Amino acid sequence: MNSFTDAFSRTIIPQEMPNARISVDDFIKAYNAQEAELLDIRVPMETAVWQLNFGLKIPANELPEKLEQLPKDKLIVVACPMTDRSNMARSYLLSKGFDVKYLQGGLLGLMDRLKGGRARDIRI
Repeated sequence: MNSFTDAFSRTIIPQEMPNARISVDDFIKAYNAQEAELLDIRVPMETAVWQLNFGLKIPANELPEKLEQLPKDKLIVVACPMTDRSNMARSYLLSKGFDVKYLQGGLLGLMDRLKGGRARDIRI
């Protein structure tokens, strides 16, 4: 096995799965400290319904052509409405050498966390 295969296989062992994801609160802390970047992988039809005013917006199917837009010096936090697509995109980006996790609870969880006055918790 090579180093990627070793690293990747460790992330799919049940007790290691927490290393593949990041909680909303931990993401907010890392984002505010400029240590993480949000990557919204929703397709245009989804972003037309509701948008975020921060983070990178690259649909999952466009990732192979747009890898150069991703920071190499920060944790990339991949997000979709829930977590199914973001975990698949995380696996792909991990194979390309990025430091990457998926957002636990997805964008819906993030929006729920930022309701009302709690939106001030994130620095945009």
